[in-house]
This record gives sequence, C-alpha cells and structure tokens, in this order.
Amino acid sequence: MTDLSTPTTVLVVFGSTRGGTAGIAETIATTLRAEGMEADLRNAGKTTSAEGYDAVVLGGAIYMGRWHHDARAFAHRHAAVLRHRPLWLFSSGPLDDTADSHDLPTVRQCGQIAASLHAVEHRTFGGRLTEHPQGAVAKAMARTHSGDYRNTDLIAAWAHEIAATLRRSPTSLLA
Repeated sequence: MTDLSTPTTVLVVFGSTRGGTAGIAETIATTLRAEGMEADLRNAGKTTSAEGYDAVVLGGAIYMGRWHHDARAFAHRHAAVLRHRPLWLFSSGPLDDTADSHDLPTVRQCGQIAASLHAVEHRTFGGRLTEHPQGAVAKAMARTHSGDYRNTDLIAAWAHEIAATLRRSPTSLLA
C-alpha cells in the first residue's frame, strides 16, 4: 500500500465480449479518478500483471450462468498478487432491472473466486444486449431482452463506496 499522501492506484480490469461490461468498468474507473485516485482501465484478456496497484476491481459479464472466461483466467493467473490487495468483484448480465432493486446471488464461479481471493465485496449490475448481436444464442435472447439495463448511477455510487473504503482503511481490508 502507498501512504495516504500519494494517490491510491487501482486496477480496474474486465472480461467483456459485447462491450457492456467494459462500459461498467469505464464508469468505475472514471468515478475513482474523480475521487482523486489513479485508475487504470484494462481488458482482462490482455493484462499481463496486477503488480504495482494498491487495489483491484475485477468484473466479468455473465453468459449462461458463467462468469466471463477472461475474468476467471485473470483471477487464477494473478491469484498470488490479488490475495494481497483489496479486491472488489462485479458481474454484469441480467437483462432486466432486477439488479437495481436488490442484491442478486453471485454466480458459482465468481463466488468461488471471491472466497478464494478474500474479495471485499461482489456486486451484480444490469447488462446490455444490442438489438442485433452476433451469435445464435444472443440473437434469440435479443428478440425479447435487448436493451441497456446498466444503471450508471448505481455503478458510480458503488465506485464512490470503494474510494471511501480505500481512504478510510486500505490495509485493514486484507485478510
């Protein structure tokens, strides 16, 4: 951890196929920057290190009940580093507004990662599916569930909570 006189550095990393989860990660990074933190936004499939950051926010899209492969692979590949950093996880995927009204259960894979890496918290946010996506399954879903269900106010509020927690007690977050 850096001392409190220097900005806290946060890696915001995501696994996203159609860009919806990337947009959530971007909102988180932008909010953390507005809070005076240094936030690097990275694609999980292209990120080679989690070293050098005071904290990490890792997100993945949910497809058919599974957390995005790149998010899972990033967590496994960098587990040794992530266990020694405050870590927040998020998922995106419900194609409705249920994530706005109450906490949703964490998908099994993400829950296992959260437990093994001692994540501070996990949140699920609504997802996004365009009207004409690629892929047979996505096309079938889009007939009845297309739309943007990401609530940027809730996402930004969560990022503000992360920033406040990091300012308050960054080292006490480690197990």
